[in-house]
Amino acid sequence: MNVFDFDKTIFCGDSTAKFYKYCLVKYPKTWLHLPSMAAAFSKYYILKKGTKTQCKEVFYRFLTAIPDVEAAVESFWEKNIDGIFDWYKRVHKETDVVISASPEFLLEGICAKLGVEKMMASRVDKNTGKYSGENCYGEEKVRRFYECYPDGVIENFYSDSVSDAPLAKISKEAFVIDKDGNVLEWEKVFPGTSK
Repeated sequence: MNVFDFDKTIFCGDSTAKFYKYCLVKYPKTWLHLPSMAAAFSKYYILKKGTKTQCKEVFYRFLTAIPDVEAAVESFWEKNIDGIFDWYKRVHKETDVVISASPEFLLEGICAKLGVEKMMASRVDKNTGKYSGENCYGEEKVRRFYECYPDGVIENFYSDSVSDAPLAKISKEAFVIDKDGNVLEWEKVFPGTSK
């Protein structure tokens, strides 16, 4: 099977950041959560306190200001579906698996529309922003993959980030997608981080 990261890999940009910006414009009450977000990001990234999951949980509180999150997500993807890289459309197979740190509620609809067989992402409550489990990042992606496919074999893995080295290491072949959607050999971009 082929496994893909989503943001900056299949999609041009960070879908969570773009969805947040979309919500700032469409739902002005989301601005009220900006001070707590800034404090959480400072605590995690500057003071190195807490976990990434705790930090992102504070970030996702902005969802409480959106009256209908499902409708907002649908509207967002109607406006942003053109951000899917052409290279992915060419290599797509029915057995594709997407593993992303972005929230499930944001990716499940677009992945279904793209014909992705299985999507794994961070389990975030779309109404409260609360996590169920860990942020789907780094080694957690490998754990989630084997939870779903205990004997799974990844033929080709695609990502934009060295943070996905744990998945690259368990894949037969690994590739990096650059900002322009070009497919590059993993070891040429991140030497010593795959098999």
